[in-house]
Amino acid sequence: MQKHMSEKNRRNIGPALIVLAGCFWGSMGIFVRRLGSAGFSSIQIVSIRVTLAALSFCILLLIRDPAGFRISVRDIPLFLGLGWGSILFFTVCYFTAIRMMPLSAAAILLYTSPIWIMLMSVLFFHEKLTRKKLLALLLAFAGCVLVSGFSGEGMTLTGLLVGLGSGIGYGLYSILGTVALRRYSPYTVTTYTFVFAAAGSWLICQPAEMLQIFAGTEELPALLLFCCLTALVTAVIPFLAYTLGLRSVEASRAGILATVEPMVAAIFGILVFSEPLTLLSGLGILLILSAVVLLNR
Repeated sequence: MQKHMSEKNRRNIGPALIVLAGCFWGSMGIFVRRLGSAGFSSIQIVSIRVTLAALSFCILLLIRDPAGFRISVRDIPLFLGLGWGSILFFTVCYFTAIRMMPLSAAAILLYTSPIWIMLMSVLFFHEKLTRKKLLALLLAFAGCVLVSGFSGEGMTLTGLLVGLGSGIGYGLYSILGTVALRRYSPYTVTTYTFVFAAAGSWLICQPAEMLQIFAGTEELPALLLFCCLTALVTAVIPFLAYTLGLRSVEASRAGILATVEPMVAAIFGILVFSEPLTLLSGLGILLILSAVVLLNR
């Protein structure tokens, strides 16, 4: 009886954890803009974020379950896929797309991820493609388009492929994460994902230039504190919440629930940066909320 209640509670809290992760991811623009104004490039911001997140996850795993550091050698490719193929790949593709096309177009291509997750879930996990899921997917994607204000201007074939790459890489975390959770705890999965992602990021972030920025600032303690806050709010909390949620939420459903991210980003834009709330973006927010409610009926 107690075990049944525990399973039921986990199923109930799973969607809430996924939505919570999306809300934290939605605040990313605030931190990226602040670090960008300090002189860091997009890739350097990624490196700071994933490196500090990796350190945080290592400390958390050491406290909770030191034995969780033990993984099978045969699973190293799985964690390489999570760290490099998902986290690092989708971020590099996304920031490259931002430089090649309008931000709205890059954002929409990133949020094709629920489509890829659903297709891969049907292919690899034999999940059922229900009418409710398809309707929720349509509502969520339409909402993302309206919130981002996609115009289609400035789109090239190369930009389209890079942007779609960001969506596929983003969606890959749900697929590979589901596989990894069958063998390891969420704490082990997030720790090794970010350890590999951090190691890969240092190969492409021009670390000497990044260290010069730290050395040249007059407010080093404040900058370091803000970097730690960036990692905590945009990586540690949301990725741990999302991975915990994946234990009881289907990958395809999780991908749709996480589309609250652009909605929250739009709300932060209005509240923090005084960006206007248009009729279309307001309608987009309602469509995304409708998708979340539909999946949790």
